[in-house]
Amino acid sequence: MVQLARSIMAAIGSDRYERLKFILLCGAFFLVIGSYTLIKELRDSIFVAIVGREYVPLARILETIILIPAIFFYSFLVDRLRRYQLLYVYAFFYGIIGFICASILGHQVIGLQNTDTSAHRYFGWFFYFFVEGFAPFVVSLFWAFANSVNSPETAKKNYAWMVSGSKIGGMLSASFAWWLLGWQLKDGSRMFSDVVNHQILLCFFSGMVMLIPIVIYFLIKKVPGKYLHGYEAVYQFEKEHEKKEEEGVGMLAGLSMLVKQPYVFGIFGMLFFYEMINTILGYHRLGVIESASSSVSDFSFRLFEQAFILHLIGFFISLIGTRTLLRLVGEEVCLLLIPLVTGGLLWYFILSSNIIVYVLVKSFNYAFAQPVRESLYIPTVKEIKFKSKSWIDAFGAKLARGSGSGINMVTTFMGSAAVLSGGLFGSIIILWTLTAFLLGRRYTKAITNNEVIGQVD
Repeated sequence: MVQLARSIMAAIGSDRYERLKFILLCGAFFLVIGSYTLIKELRDSIFVAIVGREYVPLARILETIILIPAIFFYSFLVDRLRRYQLLYVYAFFYGIIGFICASILGHQVIGLQNTDTSAHRYFGWFFYFFVEGFAPFVVSLFWAFANSVNSPETAKKNYAWMVSGSKIGGMLSASFAWWLLGWQLKDGSRMFSDVVNHQILLCFFSGMVMLIPIVIYFLIKKVPGKYLHGYEAVYQFEKEHEKKEEEGVGMLAGLSMLVKQPYVFGIFGMLFFYEMINTILGYHRLGVIESASSSVSDFSFRLFEQAFILHLIGFFISLIGTRTLLRLVGEEVCLLLIPLVTGGLLWYFILSSNIIVYVLVKSFNYAFAQPVRESLYIPTVKEIKFKSKSWIDAFGAKLARGSGSGINMVTTFMGSAAVLSGGLFGSIIILWTLTAFLLGRRYTKAITNNEVIGQVD
């Protein structure tokens, strides 16, 4: 372990401030993914226990609409707050609401003590949509911040290590939840009730997420400003435009960039295709776990068991494969590998119906596809990094999940054979591969020519 730490530090470089920036970003990402691991799995178990699994596809569809006002509010804040201040706001918001939700879980009627599932139990819906906002407004926001303070060269060297650190956070959170939910007394009964187990985990989530602003605060205070410029061409462009006009151009700027810029739409496509496949596989995974579970705690226990395995696999992918492939073949080839590897895993799923494919696809996305995809934002202007990215990660991802959920709702009546269709998955992979090819060429051209994508003269 000591030798690994030395290897990482050597790869980063000898500059003390670059090292400090890397360590603090790793620490923040550790907390982001550690907290997200807890809340993401609790979302499914709590929603299924309160509302019912049959309403998951509908929730996936509704979240697309519910989050649109939140995106407008986020865009409003982007024009008025600094990058790190946005993280402060959203981290504290999720921490405080998390503590409130933990308290509500103990209510006899609203919370988990009421075992009658119903579509009219509105706290379950609120909790589901609350959790769904965490990825675009905390995880995505962290990546936007990281992309704004790193250059393409540092991203290629350090993003894989940063993801490895986040996987450790995910493994520790998942293993803690796994241990807590499986803790039994000598007579075979659980140490805590279903309610208390989930309240403890929600409180741990809130505590972790509220530590994120503290780490970012130290980063801003201890690392000199010149190390936080990121891609120099973008920094100089935005600095020049700040002198000429107001930085913000409205809450619809991000959506406008998404529609007008083929490069940004390509990033949208990369996420859309993944999320559609992930939703189809994830719904079937929930069915398998629910049928094997005897209680809410047992359901959550099995979810966190899979989450631990997911982060463990992701840790080794990011540690061994991501940085090596980025260094040897570059972003252009790595982008092509994302749909091709996913396509291979889907072919295995079609032949075997083995739900372990869900874990492998998700591990590959978090450890390899996400850092490669996120590095695409580095040569873009702030409007794209923050506003367009929020539309992609919130509305775009939810639109993809809604599409996948529509397919899941159809298979509820037609059977799983419709999902196991090679034609469906094959069409997605072909379009995904074409998108990756064109996007990789554009990224390489921009970096080679020192371009700023999204620049409007």
